Amino acid sequence: MEQSLYIRIFKLIRGYWPQILGSTIAALLYVAFNSASIWFTASLLNSILGNFNDFIIEHEALRTADNLNLNNQIKFITNEFIIRETAFETLKVLAILIVFVFILKNLFLYLKNIMIVHVQYDFITDLRNKLFHKYLNMSLSFFNEQKAGELTSIIINDVTNMRRAFTVGFQRAFVEPLNIITFLVLLFIINFKLALMALIIVPVSALAIIAIGRSVKRKSRRIAIKIATITNIISEILSSIRVVKAFTNEDYENRKFQSQTKKFFNLILKRARLRQTAAPLTEVIGVCVAIVLILIGGRNVLIDNVMTSEDFLRFILVLFSALAPIRMLSSVNMEVQTGLASAERVFDTLDSQSAIKIADNPLLIKQFNDKIKFENVTFKYADNEDKVLDNISFAINKGEVVALAGESGAGKSTIADLVPRFYDVDAGTVQIDGKDVRKLELKSLRKLMGIVTQETILFNDTIRANISYGLPNVQEDDIISAAKIANAYVFINEQPDGFNTVIGDKGVKLSGGQRQRIAIARAILNNPPILILDEATSSLDTKSEKLVQEALENLMTDRTVLVIAHRLSTIHKANKIIVLDKGRIIETGTHDSLLKASGHYKKLYDYQFNR
Repeated sequence: MEQSLYIRIFKLIRGYWPQILGSTIAALLYVAFNSASIWFTASLLNSILGNFNDFIIEHEALRTADNLNLNNQIKFITNEFIIRETAFETLKVLAILIVFVFILKNLFLYLKNIMIVHVQYDFITDLRNKLFHKYLNMSLSFFNEQKAGELTSIIINDVTNMRRAFTVGFQRAFVEPLNIITFLVLLFIINFKLALMALIIVPVSALAIIAIGRSVKRKSRRIAIKIATITNIISEILSSIRVVKAFTNEDYENRKFQSQTKKFFNLILKRARLRQTAAPLTEVIGVCVAIVLILIGGRNVLIDNVMTSEDFLRFILVLFSALAPIRMLSSVNMEVQTGLASAERVFDTLDSQSAIKIADNPLLIKQFNDKIKFENVTFKYADNEDKVLDNISFAINKGEVVALAGESGAGKSTIADLVPRFYDVDAGTVQIDGKDVRKLELKSLRKLMGIVTQETILFNDTIRANISYGLPNVQEDDIISAAKIANAYVFINEQPDGFNTVIGDKGVKLSGGQRQRIAIARAILNNPPILILDEATSSLDTKSEKLVQEALENLMTDRTVLVIAHRLSTIHKANKIIVLDKGRIIETGTHDSLLKASGHYKKLYDYQFNR
């Protein structure tokens, strides 16, 4: 699993190879100048603390010596470059050289970081765009199974974790090992035996880092799930705040939220303890080894005289400089493990398959000419659930108004959802003009339909934008005409900014009747030949109901209409009423004929009117 994760992550970032290559080159130069800065710093300290005449004598001895080792060769070249006539002149050259080296080192550090920052934010934007595109192309069943808060958490929090782990982490995972290798090479050049002992730091630290990293990944996975739970609670409560306040349930919701944040706190605290353990543990191991080496090296200088003070000073500087990248590498592993946990959730989402399968060569449908037909349709929402529809067959001819009646849960809304392919049938077919809807191009199919639901869906945008939704090039006169037909024009002009009034989240600044008329105006403007109505007047007051009902009648003119009926008084003019019970059709007829038949429809009708 992890190998495939790494491969997939590599595929995601390989498109940024120019910036990564540039950052890598800058990183190499940074490492080179960083090592040079330590080398020259040791020379600077030696020139200040040591005797200049001894320094000159030692340099001349190197000039005349045969078979210089690599350490002495580098020292000789360095001394040739910096030595001047006096100690102070030599010191000035060294000081200028060190300033120059540090400027170059930090310049390449800046270039390395700025190029990788570009990759970071390009990466995060591209990945979020891919996830959002995936969400938009998933079927409704996907959103029935997933919580909105969890999907939000994946696209925000998990992608952010991946950014940190696989851009910053990638660079550090490349740069810090280079630093460590370079420092180790320098240590071996200075003193082979001491450097061999220093190697103990690397495997011991690596074992500690790997062990802690595995635990961090497990906890990061649980933290990501908990963040999604908290995000979902926030989203749910904010969208239902009216109900919470109406039932004075603030204390209960507050306790529920605090319970989740307490669990989240315990999780992140445990992970933080692990993450904060890695760097100190690595440093303590390194310092312990370094102290032992200092004692051994000190004996070599002070007693055995097998090592010069300059070499000893340079060895110690390089050794302690090597501890910093080792410590940094431990934090990189923590970031990567956190990112891997998030990457699993992101890739699981990207790998999700829509329940709506697109045909290989879908047929484009531009108009509706004949009828909608359900033929032996069976449907259930999940494999382990009962059938919602069982062997349903009926037809809606062009120009007809057909109503679906029945008790709640009878399958009325499901039938309406199958026509635009929000879901696909388990058995049988839904046909338009004799063609199975599964073989039709999905967008062209849905463009034939207008849908007005009981729960009006509006966006936090202007009235104009809500009416013209999905029609970017529509004319102003057409928007006004649609508003008039929907009985919305008068109240729109009464708004502070008319058609430019922003109506708030889900249209909260408008009344229920006003929201419904905006939705009807939107459907009118789209001018669909097929109309699906989920009883849009059931929750309105008498005046609003009358205005909305008039708007609906205007909308239904010369269209094929499928009505989901909750209030039977609104469908007495339908050409055909189909009565459902437990997913089966039990009666079909007109309003009058069904009343005369004294069957299930009449019982529903009498119950609604207290007869």
